[in-house]
Amino acid sequence: MGKLKFERPVITRINAGVPDKFGMGTAIQPIGYIDDVAVEDLLADYGSPLFVISERTIREVYQEALSAFKTRYPKVQFAWSYKTNYLNAVCKVYHQEGSWAEVVSGFEFEKALANGVPGGKIIFNGPDKTEADLRKAIEHGALIHIDHFDELYEIMRLAPELGQTAKVAVRINMDTGIYPRWDRFGFNYENGEAWAAINKIMPAPNLELVGLHTHIGTYIMTPNAYAIATEKLAALVVRIERKYKHPIKYLDLGGGFASKNTLKGAYLPGSDTCPSFDDYAEAVTETLINSDIQYEQMPALFLETGRALIDEAGYLLGTVLANKRLADGRRSLVIDIGVNNLFTSFWYNHHIVPARMNQRDTEDTTIYGPLCMNIDVIREAVMFPVLEKGDPVVIKRVGAYNMTQWLQFITYRPKVVLIDMNGQPHIIRENETLETMNALDRMPGHLNDIQL
Repeated sequence: MGKLKFERPVITRINAGVPDKFGMGTAIQPIGYIDDVAVEDLLADYGSPLFVISERTIREVYQEALSAFKTRYPKVQFAWSYKTNYLNAVCKVYHQEGSWAEVVSGFEFEKALANGVPGGKIIFNGPDKTEADLRKAIEHGALIHIDHFDELYEIMRLAPELGQTAKVAVRINMDTGIYPRWDRFGFNYENGEAWAAINKIMPAPNLELVGLHTHIGTYIMTPNAYAIATEKLAALVVRIERKYKHPIKYLDLGGGFASKNTLKGAYLPGSDTCPSFDDYAEAVTETLINSDIQYEQMPALFLETGRALIDEAGYLLGTVLANKRLADGRRSLVIDIGVNNLFTSFWYNHHIVPARMNQRDTEDTTIYGPLCMNIDVIREAVMFPVLEKGDPVVIKRVGAYNMTQWLQFITYRPKVVLIDMNGQPHIIRENETLETMNALDRMPGHLNDIQL
């Protein structure tokens, strides 16, 4: 027997990290590319921080949601929720996909019209519709979802004055087992207020009741709540037909579908617990099909979901500013992304990772933003590798609300880039500058001169 060949021993460090709640080691998967575009190239070209939106993801998620409902019910119409993200390029993608517009203010109504949406394909929600807003909505043939009696009486006055028929729906709040209940919007189902509103609309001249609407809440994790809401709206459809021989053209189940973000305090990650579009679709459509509405009068199904459609398409890229040790010994990281730009960090434990991994060692870390405020916390505690000043980071699922609720505070708001279907980046919103910030300021003459 010959002598065995010598092989030099190799020592490999095994880093399990602190086990998670299931006893498993933490593993960090960096995000170096978005739709095949390098994160570091995007930061170099457009600055840091930077919002990035994937057009491909928008279209794929939209088609997934549409398919979930249309394969179960033939008459389905989505209406893009402008308040969720009203950047014009984002809205145009949804409109190209066939989505109408759902707006909650005169500003959003004007924005939808400017984006080429016909008035008859705009749903006007919300409790704040001025007289001027209502006039414009009636004149453009928009679908006005009435929120309260004062609004109803205003429409009853304006429609004859304008010589037009206002197309209206009644917004209804109800008990679906979701608490706290959203009872501040619309008319209550259980106490008869919604039925009273319907009975005022039906005999009114120049008003046509075309739909019934409910929006039971936000980030709803229980699809059965939508089944309960659908059942109650269907019962009203039957009751209206029985009393007035009047068919309702559509039921609007609003939005509120959860995205895959993880709520603060949640035991499991949202990516594991979030219901699918199929789950929501099954709950709504099965209830509607099995209702007592006559087959030939089955209404269209409208949906206004925003968060679940856009969250996955949004990224926020940033850069490490500093490493610090807190007084209790915990490690902290300061990045150039603050809560002024990432408003949803107040209720989400956002998924944040490096764009590249220099090492695999992780440590329990608090991630702060750059603002001079103690509440500027992006993640209170997350197992994170040691990064150096200038290293890039990526935050996932930020497409909903962050670009409508962001604040100009201490720092300028950053650019927003859309990566198109061919992998080409486009600036769809410029960053703020001192010039844009001062554009609306007006200076009284006696304050022009200062002497220091």
